[in-house]
Amino acid sequence: MWPFNLLSQEAVVTTCPPHPWPLWLILTASLAGCSMGPPQGVSAVTPFEVSRYTGVWYEIARLDHRFERGLTDISATYKDDGDGSITVINRGFNPESNAWQEAVGHAFFLGDKTVASLKVSFFGPFYGGYHVVALDQKDYRWSLVMGPDRDYFWILLRDRHLSPALKAELLSRVRRLGIAEDQLIWTPQERTDF
Repeated sequence: MWPFNLLSQEAVVTTCPPHPWPLWLILTASLAGCSMGPPQGVSAVTPFEVSRYTGVWYEIARLDHRFERGLTDISATYKDDGDGSITVINRGFNPESNAWQEAVGHAFFLGDKTVASLKVSFFGPFYGGYHVVALDQKDYRWSLVMGPDRDYFWILLRDRHLSPALKAELLSRVRRLGIAEDQLIWTPQERTDF
């Protein structure tokens, strides 16, 4: 759920001492060449209301990425800064170090604010795409997010647990988006000390 998910990239990078800089170089170089728009054949949600999207979202599932590997209880908090930017706070628990990790970044709309296509940065001028490609537009209770390609995907919920009925509905949407369902990693959401 760390939107292209630069959100979680920061978390892992900040916890890879003693030599995090080479990883930063790799991530930075890979982001610099990324398209900002959604993957081919996929559209961002419209109409989109940022005021309804702000708040806490829990990562329920994602595709595997080194920058989130090993983290549990991942969440993202979005805050509208009122100046066209959104503060993004990604948080996850690292059982190995028995500590919470946090990354703070900023997101900006790529165009019209009623289209859920943004760019997110956790490190200077380097951005990655963040696209809400499916959303519970009635209640804003669930969200499917993609990066600039189908290698970056997250299922986000307002609640920490997914009902069987909603899981079936979301997995149907996942398949229609061309995401390999069997590649999803289900994020444990069990901690209460956040």
